[in-house]
Amino acid sequence: MKKYRQTGPSTVDSEYSALLLSWYALQGRDLPWRCTRDPYRIWISEVILQQTRVAQGTAYYLRFMERFPDVAALAGASEDEVLKCWQGLGYYSRARNLHAAARRIVSCFDGVFPVEYADVRSLPGIGDYTASAICSIAYDAPYAVLDGNVFRVLSRLFDLDWPIDTTAGRRAFLQLAEAMLDQTRPGLYNQAVMDFGAICCLPVQPHCTDCPLQARCLSFAAGHVSVRPVKRIRAKVEPRYFNYLIIECGSELLLHRREGKDIWRGLYEFPLIETSQPMEYLELVRTEPFHALFEDVEEWQFLESTLMPIHQLSHQAIHAVFYRIKVDQWSEAMRRLCVVDRSRLDDYAVPRLIERYLSR
Repeated sequence: MKKYRQTGPSTVDSEYSALLLSWYALQGRDLPWRCTRDPYRIWISEVILQQTRVAQGTAYYLRFMERFPDVAALAGASEDEVLKCWQGLGYYSRARNLHAAARRIVSCFDGVFPVEYADVRSLPGIGDYTASAICSIAYDAPYAVLDGNVFRVLSRLFDLDWPIDTTAGRRAFLQLAEAMLDQTRPGLYNQAVMDFGAICCLPVQPHCTDCPLQARCLSFAAGHVSVRPVKRIRAKVEPRYFNYLIIECGSELLLHRREGKDIWRGLYEFPLIETSQPMEYLELVRTEPFHALFEDVEEWQFLESTLMPIHQLSHQAIHAVFYRIKVDQWSEAMRRLCVVDRSRLDDYAVPRLIERYLSR
């Protein structure tokens, strides 16, 4: 492990927690999952808010709670139901893990959300951060949370140049977060520091002039606020080229369910031909996948093509074109897909990219 320059506190500043909690009492956000100690509701909120803004996540949380009010309701639902309720949030592995974890709770914990940290951590999709958030907020267990907001607050407060995207850097920050944790009110403290990072200690244009910790902030004193926290690794963005075939026969369309370990597993989409580079329609017609799908179709009519804006994922950039094609009858290959009446499209969970196309 690389030895990072240790500039963190040698002793915990007791006033730090008091200032933070005083700020939180006045400025903390009034959110629907803040008024409960129910670990199920806290779990759902934490998973929804991963990679999701609070404004968007709140509506999904309320809808999810209405449809799946407890572990038993979530465990008893089908995966398609869960994915449909999740549609538009992205990162669908979160929804699949929620479903799998609910079923694990029913089968292994008699339907009661576990209390011990190790048991919570053992559930599908629950990592160190989520387990710490649930156990501290629901049970007041002394576990420090470490998310993007906490990284930012601690790195600025102590002017730390530890890279947050390396194993050694994360380990060092976790030790610091544990040292700073208010042991008497861990749940309240964790919510306070996360809100502080989301409201005051913003990534860009933080409210330093109104910050109650300004006098203690070493980055502010050194003029380093804009360069904290530090990242070393830049993710490479891979371009992908999706050619969707919207094949229409009367009022019916074709869908297929994505499987395997690729993105959007379990969601429905139109028949897809992925190519290594952009491809015009006449080139696409000559490809083997197109030929296999249309092999025994005597005649079809090309209606239109729609080029979508680039659909940006965390490590992928999807370049998508939608081709509308009309046929008089389904081929044998087409019949092996999911034939759906256009009026029932809303019954199927689709990726955000498909949803955006349909909304046009």
